[in-house]
Amino acid sequence: MDPVYAVLLLVAGFGAGVCNAIAGGGSLLSFPALVATGLPPVTATVTNAVAVWPGYLGGAAALRSRLADHRSLVPGLVVAGTAGAIGGVIALLAAPPEVFAALVPYLVLAATALFAAQPVISKRLAQKGGDSRFTLFAGVFLGGVYGAYFNGGMGIVLLTALALGIEASINSLNGLKSALTLAVSTTATIAVALFGPVEWWSVAVLAPACLLGGTVGAKIADRLRPGVFRGVVIVFGTGAGLAMLFT
Repeated sequence: MDPVYAVLLLVAGFGAGVCNAIAGGGSLLSFPALVATGLPPVTATVTNAVAVWPGYLGGAAALRSRLADHRSLVPGLVVAGTAGAIGGVIALLAAPPEVFAALVPYLVLAATALFAAQPVISKRLAQKGGDSRFTLFAGVFLGGVYGAYFNGGMGIVLLTALALGIEASINSLNGLKSALTLAVSTTATIAVALFGPVEWWSVAVLAPACLLGGTVGAKIADRLRPGVFRGVVIVFGTGAGLAMLFT
């Protein structure tokens, strides 16, 4: 691997780990970096899915105590998210690569917009009352499809689905969201590792950087101003999406 590309992946991976620990949306840093190294979009997204998986495992482990309030829902929601993930992986690997390449700029821009709006969405959803099991399971299924097809912003999508279907605070739903992102990510990782065009040298560089960034991010989450880091990710994601759209 070109040393310049290796440094780019190390920096992007570290930033993605920090971002996921603080606010989510780390794939908006790591995925464009993989594309910038010359990987085709499908190869970049499956490589990214494998590389960021350890971070989801760590997040789910750290927040497992928050599952207590919704433990009865966990098995069904994991099944729904996993089923959606299987559909997303099939769509990713079976469709012509040209289709995914055409959609990528819009997916990046949409995920960036959702990431930017996440504080407002969370505030509005926290004020909403009432449970809807159909909305809950349908939303988690669609979140699984999205997360396996394109990882960027998956946690935000799943958290929104949970908040629409369960009457609870966003903070109390965070553990359930982490468990679901792990289930979706694990399903996608196994599938693409077996059948997808994973670039393993890139994984070897990116995954440790993501892990280190997540460790550091967890320690500084209470000290760093999330708004500053969020702004960096929004600018990066918007620029990457527009660059892909017009090149």
